[in-house]
Amino acid sequence: MTNASMTDDANTNDENKSKAAGGGNHTLYMIASIILAFVVAWLAPHFAASLEVGGEVFLRLLTMVVVPLVMASVMSGILGLGDVRKLGKPGAAAVGYYLMTTVLAVTIGVIVVNVFQPGVGVNAEQMLAEAASEASDVEEVASSNEHPKGISGIFKNLLLMLFTDNLLGSMVNTQLLPLIVFSIVFAGMLTTMGERAQLLSTLVTGVNDALLSFVMLLMKFAPIGIFCLVTSKFGEAFAQGTFVEQLNQLFWYVVTVLTGLGIHALIVLPFILWFFTRRNPFEFMRQMSDALLTAFSTASSSATLPVTMECAEKKAGVSKRSTEFVLPLGATINMDGTALYEAAAAIFIAQIHSATHPDFAFGLTEQIVIAVTATLAAIGAAGIPEAGLVTMLIVLNAVGLPIHYLPLILPVDWFLDRFRTATNAFGDSVGSAVVDQTFPKDETVAAA
Repeated sequence: MTNASMTDDANTNDENKSKAAGGGNHTLYMIASIILAFVVAWLAPHFAASLEVGGEVFLRLLTMVVVPLVMASVMSGILGLGDVRKLGKPGAAAVGYYLMTTVLAVTIGVIVVNVFQPGVGVNAEQMLAEAASEASDVEEVASSNEHPKGISGIFKNLLLMLFTDNLLGSMVNTQLLPLIVFSIVFAGMLTTMGERAQLLSTLVTGVNDALLSFVMLLMKFAPIGIFCLVTSKFGEAFAQGTFVEQLNQLFWYVVTVLTGLGIHALIVLPFILWFFTRRNPFEFMRQMSDALLTAFSTASSSATLPVTMECAEKKAGVSKRSTEFVLPLGATINMDGTALYEAAAAIFIAQIHSATHPDFAFGLTEQIVIAVTATLAAIGAAGIPEAGLVTMLIVLNAVGLPIHYLPLILPVDWFLDRFRTATNAFGDSVGSAVVDQTFPKDETVAAA
């Protein structure tokens, strides 16, 4: 090796150390912005609520780039394989990972809600009377949205979600699953066209790189956007003066859900990461911290996707091929936190209903139905309007639970949503690292 190349390597190492240090400072800024947001919301709730527009601007900028980034990144990932047939093993591994972790999450949700039994002793009548506005919202959604009945209906819905009759309509409505299917098929076709597709392939790769650069630019302003998002939401809750009271009434329910999410995010997913990759899971979590904080702040897996991709590739060292294929798909169908939450919430409502209706049969069979339905409904959440509410309606209908209990959990839903979204994002990033092991290694090594 020449002295010049050794010097270049040293310079590259110095650059990487500098980027790592800068990334660490950026994460600290984001953590500080969230802490400051809580303080401001508590001390000056009305002022905090007025900062909503700043958070909305940041959220819209993130959401704006999601559709083009998903299509460009998936196409770029397929084109990077050179041969679409190489996608078989990673594709099967990705789907297998998604199903495995979602089933594990639902199982954890069922176990913790049976251990804590948060619905026992809840004064449902008083809480329902206080949640009149939420009740009207539930009735409106239940009457204005068509949602699948039973497990066969959910399967049919999932199948139809894979395809669209209007590609532009799916872009407008941020329906990512049919866009991903189209991108995979289209890019796979390009890999069979040889030189004729070279110009288009170069264009796709260039667009993808430009969009990722845009995301990196946007993340420089993330602490400000996250501060506005968090403080406005909590400021609104504190300004209404009911949040603490609602939190007290639903204390054991909140503890149950957070315990389940904590077990999945801090024990199960780290073990899966270590078992398949032998990586330090908590170092990996630190590398993905910007994405996790963004997920907590935005409560949107789709809006967090650009940040998750940037962190996974630039900070966690996951290959570009894996991040570009696995993460967009995961942000669409891998909803561990949502599945766990829906299973726990449905059984919580069943516990309340059983207390006032002793004739209501709720045993192991009904809990299995809830587990299966929550798994399928969570996968299909991205394609359903007002996803969280409608998917809960699906789960409740599956075992004959009345929907008028649903307003009980809505006052704290926005709060828990942030934790389950962060769990979703971490599950996706772990999946990208695990599936990365299945991609074919480069057959040629560039000469020094």
